[in-house]
Amino acid sequence: MPLIIGLTGGIGSGKTSAAKMFADLNVDIIDTDVIAHELTQPRGAAMAAIRQIFTEKFITEEGALNRKEMRGLVFSDSGSRRKLEAILHPLIRVEVARRVVRFSGPYGIIVVPLLLETGGYRKMIHRILVVDCDEHDQVARAMARTGLDEQTVRAIMATQLPRNERLQQADDVIANDAHMPHLRQQVEALHRKYLALANKT
Repeated sequence: MPLIIGLTGGIGSGKTSAAKMFADLNVDIIDTDVIAHELTQPRGAAMAAIRQIFTEKFITEEGALNRKEMRGLVFSDSGSRRKLEAILHPLIRVEVARRVVRFSGPYGIIVVPLLLETGGYRKMIHRILVVDCDEHDQVARAMARTGLDEQTVRAIMATQLPRNERLQQADDVIANDAHMPHLRQQVEALHRKYLALANKT
């Protein structure tokens, strides 16, 4: 069994950029956001339950999840958010477990935005890697990447652990507070560290 790293961080922190840099080093990556998108495409495994619970209002003409409508609902109504999570999270975890056995290197990474909030992956991972940045940068990056307004981004942030609590639970931290070369240096240093740790197990 390879060493499994759980990579997490708040919205806009740079999880995707860090994961891509690890992938460039030939590290196996499982991104739970990608799986969630697959599950909510037309004929995706989550769509029947979503249609039943949330009605056609939240389904596109093509039969996929209407992300804009759903985002507006779940970040204003915590009960609806929990209902959606109750549909998606178990399906995502099953798919992660199916894919993780195909990891071929000494270590692999599972990217889980709500890793610390859900606790559903604790038995699967060996170390927690948090990508961290200043909250002002976090908001600005999230707005630029997603096109969401500041109020929506802050509503999403409110559903995630506060920054200091996330950092307290981290085994490793990447500080994404400068430029891309600095981010890459940290990824490469952790890559060497994880290879060494994997060789000891």
